Amino acid sequence: MGQVKAAKDGGIEFREVTVADIPSLFRVRPMTRENAMTVDDLRRIGITPESVEESLRASTRGWVCTDAGEVVAFCMADRASAEFLVIAVLPGYEGRGIGGRLMALAEDWLAASGCGRAWLTTDLDTTLRAYGFYRKRGWTDWKIERGLRWMAIGLPHAG
Repeated sequence: MGQVKAAKDGGIEFREVTVADIPSLFRVRPMTRENAMTVDDLRRIGITPESVEESLRASTRGWVCTDAGEVVAFCMADRASAEFLVIAVLPGYEGRGIGGRLMALAEDWLAASGCGRAWLTTDLDTTLRAYGFYRKRGWTDWKIERGLRWMAIGLPHAG
């Protein structure tokens, strides 16, 4: 995994998602290299700016990576279900360790929230980069169901 490097024009920063970031999340998500989903695709499965805001007020937390103040990557997880919901990195920022850092923030938070195991769904195609990314981080196949690959990881106990 590559190193996270500061950009010349302000630097790379990681922080928790705020409601003010929601429009940026909907800008970044459709621009990913694999598994890109348009805003309409997201809406069809119930993911809207309003639903994201509601989930952030409930049991979901997320993190963004910014470069000179602009969101270039993000991830989100839900402590109520222990689900890792999404990770999205703009193509120009891939291979710099940003996705791994975001994933670690989510995994650490889920563990600190009392989740002993986290899970996610991904594409069935094991040749996609996402599958290798998850496997490299220790996620293992759990099951194949409803046309998706379900993966899980044991989380260390907090404290």
